[in-house]
This record gives sequence, structure tokens and C-alpha cells, in this order.
Amino acid sequence: MIVLSCNDVSMAYVADNIIEHISFTVNENEKIGLTGLNGAGKTTLFNILTESLEPDTGVIYKAKGKKLGYLKQNTTIDTDKSIMDEMLTIYDNIIKLEEEIHKLSHKISSFTEDDDQSELASLMETYAEINEKFEEEDGYGFKSKIKGVLKGLGFPENEFDKSINQLSGGQKSRVMLAKLLLENADVLLLDEPTNHLDIEAISWLEKYIKDFKGAVIIISHDRYFLDNTVSRIFLMENKILKTYNGNYTEFMKKRKVELEHEIKQYDEYEREIERQEEMIKRLHAYGSRRNIRQAFSRQKALDKIRKIDKPNISNKKVQLKFTPKVKSGRDVLTVENLSICFNDYKVFENVQMNVYRGERVGIIGPNGIGKSTLLKIISNKLRADIGSVNTGHYVNIGYYDQEQTNLDSENTVIDEIWDYNPELNYYDIRTMLSQFLFSGDDIFKIIGDLSGGEKGRLSLLKLMTSKANFLLLDEPTNHLDIDSKEVLEDALLNYEGTVLVVSHDRYFLNKVVNKIYDLSSVGVTEYLGNYDYYVQKKAELEETDEEDNISATKTQINAQRKKERENIRNRQHREKTLKDLEEQIEIHENKISELEFELCQPSTYSDKFLIIELNEKLNRSKDELEILYSKWEDVLES
Repeated sequence: MIVLSCNDVSMAYVADNIIEHISFTVNENEKIGLTGLNGAGKTTLFNILTESLEPDTGVIYKAKGKKLGYLKQNTTIDTDKSIMDEMLTIYDNIIKLEEEIHKLSHKISSFTEDDDQSELASLMETYAEINEKFEEEDGYGFKSKIKGVLKGLGFPENEFDKSINQLSGGQKSRVMLAKLLLENADVLLLDEPTNHLDIEAISWLEKYIKDFKGAVIIISHDRYFLDNTVSRIFLMENKILKTYNGNYTEFMKKRKVELEHEIKQYDEYEREIERQEEMIKRLHAYGSRRNIRQAFSRQKALDKIRKIDKPNISNKKVQLKFTPKVKSGRDVLTVENLSICFNDYKVFENVQMNVYRGERVGIIGPNGIGKSTLLKIISNKLRADIGSVNTGHYVNIGYYDQEQTNLDSENTVIDEIWDYNPELNYYDIRTMLSQFLFSGDDIFKIIGDLSGGEKGRLSLLKLMTSKANFLLLDEPTNHLDIDSKEVLEDALLNYEGTVLVVSHDRYFLNKVVNKIYDLSSVGVTEYLGNYDYYVQKKAELEETDEEDNISATKTQINAQRKKERENIRNRQHREKTLKDLEEQIEIHENKISELEFELCQPSTYSDKFLIIELNEKLNRSKDELEILYSKWEDVLES
């Protein structure tokens, strides 16, 4: 079943066309990735689909009764409400139904034999109707659903009551994503949903999207994420949209073959045109009437040949090359027993790290664990409470801040680079800016008015001109399109210096780094490989290592076996507890249904005391059911 379609849609800003003659269909439960360069028109298309923009031509079709949910890339929220209270606003109708049920229950229980029995009958009927609606709308399960989504997106339960205005920009974005996922939309439009998510939360979102019963269209530059979620790719390029079946990796393979075929076709076309034009010139040169007629005839045929456009293989890309001014010593960085606290809250402790010349090291870990803080300490922008950070001989640090605080928001683009490199002339500055896609009047833009991607490119240019031999990179792929990410990856792979990078971009980590530090509150764990190696090794370490047990002492073996037996008993106990709770829940739900049915019987209306008794039993059963659900959740999460 088609839930959304776009037919011959075009849109222009002033005189420039943004998108032209775009048509596609989206089926129920389909998962689609929307990719393309920054500025290709992806967000414009989303705004058209949500009716925020009206296209110049074309028609948008949305299946009747289907609801669209849209997560904007740079969305924010401003409220004094807590995270949980904001989530509860989604369920206002259910909460009102619950309040109405309580009011009716109280009113029914206050009836006496002398009261109007017809009014009681009417109240009982209303009660039954509202209660049925309450159950249909998941009145007993919506709070559990809220908790599940918030925890999945990285909010611990002790933060549910935290005011939203106290949150960071990234946390606010996660709140908006949580709201969207809870709003029961039939079609989700997600613009860079993995921004501000750590790897664990991204993995949770991947599973959520896979299990989601509706359709999803995702704008994302996260290639790993697209591979794990979508089965079709929409490519926005040269103002048009092309569709490809498969995930991102499959799309790239097909795209490569397609481009090779287009290049071959174009080359053949060019050769044929050249051959025909040469023949026409010769015929004209011969000068006879017959030759001239043949020349005109060939020219006429040539004019009718369908023109083949040159394949789009020369899109402008950032030209990036990091060249250290001097070579550092072998020992680049030594971190010993590093700890830091903020307002008596211990962020991390006992961090030990060694980084050597030529290494490309990744730092991973959950949001809020202190990865950016660690980079700031290493770059001497923060002081640690305990421990030491030492850099080796001839180490020159270049620091890329994900928040671009190194940029003066009031400066123009050209002044920002010129102030940083006063020895360069105007022509050199303009040349470098053009290599980073700042041309024409773009160089006079105020930095505060730039997009996230533009600020990212400008920060990378500053970093490139620093000639540093030790790069500290904090989420460098954020806001970059896929082409720019690939350019950055290739530049770092060819870089002769040393790299220490914080990133949630698993594709980037997989391609670039050769060592990973997994940061936690109690230190770091070292993995000598890329991201895939880290995943594999971590899985192995989480399993019982039989080889290690061989060299263990008898006491250790016995202790391990005792622990395993205890784990088995705990698991069995947990499974039995869950089963018992589920049986009790089922009994209580049946009991509630029976009581509600009995309350709705005409024979009950005339017996005031019976009504009171039944209502008391019903309320008790509901309270007990709520307790059982809470216990079930606790056991499930333990």
C-alpha cells in the first residue's frame, strides 16, 4: 500500500531551481535513505512533504488517515517542563480519560438506593465506554513506553525529572526525537537523527526503526546507520532524484557501475560526434555539389542525435591535505592517572593513555562520559583534578572543536583565515577558501550566519593551515556530507602526523583509526584495531574465556564455576519471577474486565452497596496491577 507519493514536483528559490520534476512512491513499512551533497535539496523536499513549503509545480499525495512525523536537523525546545512532563503532553487525551474514569468511579460509588437509578445506569454506561477507550489507547502501558524510549536514547531514569531548559542542545534534540517516536506517526521523516547520539543510542535507534511498523525516510550522512536500517536509497543530485534498491553499500556499488557505464556512453558519443563533424568538414572541403549535399544531410542527421550530458563525476569537493611543519618524537602523548570532577560529580578517573607517532586513535564512549573534556585537558584548555598529561618532543597540537568555539562569530570568512595566517596574501587566502567551497560573495559571509557544514569546513581549513603534527579532532564528521567525509578520511589516512579523534561515526572509525580507547567513568580500555575489531573483541571479552581458565588456579576455577552457577540460578530465578508476574498480571487484567462487566450489568444498578463494593475491588485491582507492572519492568531491566 502506497502511503506517500510525490509526482512531478519542482521548486525554485528566486531564479534558481532547487529540485526539478521529482517523482517517487513510498510504501507502507518501507525504510528509505535520502542522500546527496549538502545543498542538494533534501531538507527542501522534507519541507514540501510536510506542507511547510508549497512546490511551484507537482502534487503530493498522502494516504487518508496517515500521520506524518518530522524531526528537523537543528530542532530545539524551550520549556521549564521536566523531560517526563514533556513526554506526557503527548498523552493528554489518555490522562484526561484516566481522570474522567476516577471521577465517574467516585460519583458511582456515592449513589444511594434513594438516588435516581436511571442516572446511575447512564453513568455506568459512560464509565464502560470511557474505560474501553482508555484500554484501546494503551492507557495501562504508555508510561512504560515513555521510559523505554527515553532510556534507549540515553536518558537515565534519575534525569526524567530534570528541567529541559537545563539540558544541552544535543540533549534537547534527543528529547524532540523521543517525542516524535512516541507520537505514533505512520510515516517518519528524520533529518540527521543520529546527531547528538552516542554509539549505544544509535544502535537502539537502528533496532527501533527496523521494528517500526510504518514507513521511514532518513536524511543521513551516517553510512553505517544507513547500511543497518534502509532497503532503498533516494539520491538527490543535479536537482533530480534517482532511486536505488538496497542499503548504502549496495547503492554505492550500483552507482559506481552506473557511472562507469555513463562515462563509456559519453565517450562513445563524443567520439561519434567528433567523427561526424570531421566527415562534414571533409565533404565541405571537397567542394562539389554532391559533397555539399552529403555534408548538409549528415549535419541534419547529427543535429537530430540525442544529446548525452556529461556524467556528474566532477562535483566540487573539499580539497584537504594536512601537512605537518615538523616531525614529532616517537612518544606523542602520555596520560597517567587522569581524573576530573564537576561540582562534586566525578566524570572519569584513572585514565591511562599512550599515543605514539603515526597512530590514528579513536576515543569512544557514551554521551556525557567526558570524551570532549578529555580532549580539552590534552589541548590544555582545561585542568584535570588529578593526574598528568605530557606531550613528547616537537609535538605541535591542532585542535578541532565540534562546537567551533575557535571561530569568531562576528568575523567574515576571509578575515577569519587571514587573521590566523597574516603572512599569506589575498590571492593565497582566496585560493584556499575556494578549495573549501567558499567562492564569490561567500567569502564575505559573517561566520555567525553560516550553516553547521560551512562552519565545519572553515574549522578544517584553519586546522590544515596550522601545520600541526598532532591533531585532536572532536566529532569532525558532524555536519559534513558524505563526499566531504570521504575527503577527510582520505586526508587523515595520508597524514604523516598523529591523530586522536572523538567520534560516534562508526564508518569513519572503521576506515581511519588503528587503535581505540573505550572511555568509561573508571578509566579506559585499549583495543588495537578499528571499530569492527573493537566490536568483535568486546564480544569475545564479554564471553567466558576458556583459555584463560586453563592457566587459572584451582581456587579461581572453582570461584568462576560458582559464579557461573550463581548466574544460571539468578537467570532461572529471573525467568521464573517474570513468568509468575506475567501470570499475576493476566489474572488481574481478567479480574478487572470481570468487575467492569459486572458493574455494567442492569441488575447491579439497583444495589448501591454492591456498586460501592465492586468499585472498591476495581480500584484495588487497578492499583495492584500498576504495582505488578512496575515490578515486571524492574525485573526485566535488571
